[in-house]
Amino acid sequence: MTFHRDVADGVHRLDVGHVSCYLLEGAGGGLTLVDAGLPAVWPVLGRALRELRRSPEDLRAVVLTHAHFDHLGVAERLRRRGVTVWGHLHEHELARHPYRYSHERTRASYPFRYPRAVPILGGMVRAGALQVRAVREVRPMPTGTRLPVPGEPEVVFSPGHTWGHCALHVRDRDVLFSGDALVTLDPYTAHTGPRIIAGAATADSGLALRSLDALARTRAGLVLPGHGEPWTGGIRAAAAEARSAGPS
Repeated sequence: MTFHRDVADGVHRLDVGHVSCYLLEGAGGGLTLVDAGLPAVWPVLGRALRELRRSPEDLRAVVLTHAHFDHLGVAERLRRRGVTVWGHLHEHELARHPYRYSHERTRASYPFRYPRAVPILGGMVRAGALQVRAVREVRPMPTGTRLPVPGEPEVVFSPGHTWGHCALHVRDRDVLFSGDALVTLDPYTAHTGPRIIAGAATADSGLALRSLDALARTRAGLVLPGHGEPWTGGIRAAAAEARSAGPS
């Protein structure tokens, strides 16, 4: 369980159970949580707020790149405390039923095909992957615009991993939160480096590969994924590597 302060200007990474979410500072002092990790991120979030000398009241929004269970961990808990949860309209049903997601390939075969991924998946389970609460209310998130939340990220529609997946671009800090549209660790294969996630958890790999173009158009220098280490080589290079890696 790790808190990485200032991975970019006013951006902080919370990494629990091989899943990353991020605190984004706004100009007015508020905070946005980009994705909500797994349930075990809760104490790490509290510690992060204390280290940043912020109060829970400073957390104004949760913005979901998508609504898979490993990105919803503390979203409902925060929503019940008055924090608005944002997500693309196509993610709202999944947020209410986070284990009913579309995927191209049978999940059960992956631990046998990729045994190095078993400790990763086990870490996710220990972090609460099987105990994620549904999010009862999600505010629709328009694409192609800046969200009225601290940090004002621009919403980049990037479907494929899920039908409503969106990345978030903070232009003035040269940062792209890629969610699971592009990761540097695939939890289902243990492969590292820029790539899309395996068909065990991706709705349409072909669409996910095409959505890399939307990410590349941001020209962001720093890519912050939902799984794996930050990528400092620029989104265009990351997208090119992900295309070369192809589906799993």
